[in-house]
Amino acid sequence: MSITTVTVLIALLAIPLGLSLSLVRDYARTYQSLRQKLREVEDLSARTIAQEQEKQHLLAVQNETLEQQVAERTAALQQSLADLRATQAQLIQREKLASLGELTAGIAHEIQNPLNFVNNFAEVSLELVQELDEEHEKEAERDHDLERDLLTDLQQNLAKIGEHGHRAANIVRGMLEHSRVGTGQKQPTDLNALVDEYLRLSYHGLRRAGDPATDKTVNYTLLTDLAGDLPSYSVVPQDIGRVLLNLFNNAFYAVGERQKQETAAYQPTVSVRTQRLGDRLSIQIRDNGSGIPAAVIGKIFQPFFTTKPTGQGTGLGLSISYDIITNGHGGTLTVQSEPGQFTEFTITLPIPA
Repeated sequence: MSITTVTVLIALLAIPLGLSLSLVRDYARTYQSLRQKLREVEDLSARTIAQEQEKQHLLAVQNETLEQQVAERTAALQQSLADLRATQAQLIQREKLASLGELTAGIAHEIQNPLNFVNNFAEVSLELVQELDEEHEKEAERDHDLERDLLTDLQQNLAKIGEHGHRAANIVRGMLEHSRVGTGQKQPTDLNALVDEYLRLSYHGLRRAGDPATDKTVNYTLLTDLAGDLPSYSVVPQDIGRVLLNLFNNAFYAVGERQKQETAAYQPTVSVRTQRLGDRLSIQIRDNGSGIPAAVIGKIFQPFFTTKPTGQGTGLGLSISYDIITNGHGGTLTVQSEPGQFTEFTITLPIPA
């Protein structure tokens, strides 16, 4: 083999060897680069995991803090709610006591009249008995005609005493039926009688010192228009009585306030009307008092809202009345008013089929 041939063979072998070495170097560089990238990825993954763990830790701390804040605020809200309910209960009790005071004053007036008659007739009867005893002691000079007259008068007085005593007893019996604290069960009730009774009780209950109705020189007009075809209706009498008392009290307050500002020509008037309207019955209570401003008439059934001066109202009367009529009896309680002219409340109750 010649040198030329050997040289050619070596050259031919050198080419793939060079290529192999080049490939090895490229592979080595690629491998190193990949390892570097892998280390970078591992470092990045480690940092990401650490950051994620830190985030999870911060999130856990924030959640714990938030839960604690929520628990504290929930406890504070629960305490505030408990305080509010306690205050509301106190105000409702105050409203009940105020109504009870007005009702008691009215009952006292109603009973006082027959008791006055009983006392007067008893005193006159005692005088008649004394006069009869004196006449009886005259023996021979006795005036038999006078004795008969005295006995007749005495008999009439005793009848009057019995009549007015029964009247007082009936008043007490009626109030026990309508005002006793019971189970709150509905019972058939003569609404006309209930309306008339609470109208009188409200009027007499408000005739106290400081009330316009106390002024005996003021002539108040009370008008009643009670439907004769009104059926006996199943209600909770003490609850409906409470609503009526509140509405009548408001009516008398309104005419009293207007009376303070009007001339002698003004005639304070409170009227009540009952009627049957198809499958419903209604009770309308109207006064020609100061009226309710349009800006506040939409708020009057809200709890604690009142147009009366501080200390003269709790703002619960109409709210409780609305609840009794709507939720307690499935009816409606609405109001219409024109400032300076009138206010009219209307109770409607469904008549069972």
